[in-house]
Amino acid sequence: MCLITVFGNLLIILAISSDSHLHSPMYFFLSNLSFVDICFTSTTIPKMLWNIYTQSQVITYEACIIQVYFLMLFAGLDDFLLTVMAYDRFAAICHPLYYTVIMNPKVCRILVLVSWAIIVSLFYCTSLGVYVSSAATHSSQSSATASMMYTVVTPMLNPFIYSLRNRDIKRALKAFFRIAAIKRTLVLR
Repeated sequence: MCLITVFGNLLIILAISSDSHLHSPMYFFLSNLSFVDICFTSTTIPKMLWNIYTQSQVITYEACIIQVYFLMLFAGLDDFLLTVMAYDRFAAICHPLYYTVIMNPKVCRILVLVSWAIIVSLFYCTSLGVYVSSAATHSSQSSATASMMYTVVTPMLNPFIYSLRNRDIKRALKAFFRIAAIKRTLVLR
């Protein structure tokens, strides 16, 4: 599941960056969402896999705090990027004549930077306290199941939900793989 998440989201980023037809606000936000999903999954899964492999559940307090911080950072970024994507679609549907003025490249970059800044300021202090204080009140089995859902399943499904059902992304991925196959053929000759 981790590999599907990382490679699926990486494919989305590569498809969007390699196809000039996809250099629009919606796909800019989508590639940022894919990047954040890779980071989100990479925050907890490596330690979890190591714990399964070693049959150990030990983590230092400092490592736990760092892991929680980045988990909350990337979870919040996911939420804000989805909100920005919803605003982008709202502007495209409700104000189609003004869309290019409303969602110009500068505004898109600012929206992404603001998403990062808001998340850092909102979650840096408050999330750590809430997460650490409530950890003792939940059962470990239900916490493990819930954390597996939001750290693995959701980021794994995002490329399928937001991208792979999209005709433009499918076209870009086919072109990307076609170019990769041609390059591989040239290298082998």
